[in-house]
Amino acid sequence: MALSCRGVWSGASLILFYGKRPVGVKASLCTPRLDYTKSSSLWFVRHYSPSQARHGIGRSILKWTNEKYERFLQRRFPRFYVLYQTFMRGFRLLFQDGKKVRRIIACMLNEKTEYQNLHYRDMEKIRQVRRDLIKAIPLVILSIPPFANYVVFILMYLYPRQLLIRHFWTPQQLVEFQGVYHAQRAQHHWAIVKGLESISTSVQDSRLKSRLMELCSKVRSGVHPVVSDVHAVRTLFSGPPLGIKRIYADQMRHLCPLLFLTPRLPGFWIGRRLNSHALELMQLDRAIVRLGVHQLNDAELREACYVRGLNPDHLSPGQCREWLTQWLQFSTHLKDSL
Repeated sequence: MALSCRGVWSGASLILFYGKRPVGVKASLCTPRLDYTKSSSLWFVRHYSPSQARHGIGRSILKWTNEKYERFLQRRFPRFYVLYQTFMRGFRLLFQDGKKVRRIIACMLNEKTEYQNLHYRDMEKIRQVRRDLIKAIPLVILSIPPFANYVVFILMYLYPRQLLIRHFWTPQQLVEFQGVYHAQRAQHHWAIVKGLESISTSVQDSRLKSRLMELCSKVRSGVHPVVSDVHAVRTLFSGPPLGIKRIYADQMRHLCPLLFLTPRLPGFWIGRRLNSHALELMQLDRAIVRLGVHQLNDAELREACYVRGLNPDHLSPGQCREWLTQWLQFSTHLKDSL
């Protein structure tokens, strides 16, 4: 039976939009033929509708328009095109991370899994997304008033490091901004060492006191201490005078930049945040031990070292892996009551 004009248009449209020939359509050099059986008619009605066809046409038009717009920007405004591409990629990555975190949380609820027993990559993804949301919330609030989004866009362009999360940074900006943040926390290293030396005078145990002074002198002279040197004085940090709940607020404020925390908070709040972030870092360390350091790729390895205080820009993956292994050798012997 020959097809009507309406049947020919429907079959051709389906082949064009979906890339396959529906059941009952037979290929030929001329007009396609359709065997009008009861099952094929029901199949068309069930799977394809005019609304779906319109949706496919709309998507094709939108894709074509976006491609034309991107080529126009790339040809006429190359610098703005880089910014546009970065923002579009950032939104896609942010959306993907949101879906991943939602899936992880759903699995936790269904399987009744505790956070500390998650896979390392799942724990790290939750940590990063939580920090990104905390940073993005003030910007979202500022963009609520009418026409404020234009001002926010200008601020994001002028101050990308302060206002944007890493999804919206270019690769060059990521390296640059991480170097800036590391330089900021490195400014507090000497103040922390000086504070340890001043507090060491109140240590009653002469053996622990001498080992602490020796450790501080090694750091001052630029010598990297070994794991055994830090293990020898770890008991001093579980109670007075160096416990997190016993040190002064000024000393805690010097520790905040090491964990990328703001020091502009009351002393009791800073102590709670330092303690919670230290416990989170310890749980991440144990997750890496369960996974194995050799299972981390280069990007994960560098990120793990950076979060723990090391700038990996000028280090090879082997050096990063060796440093992280030494860190884990010390961290795995600590207790949750830190």
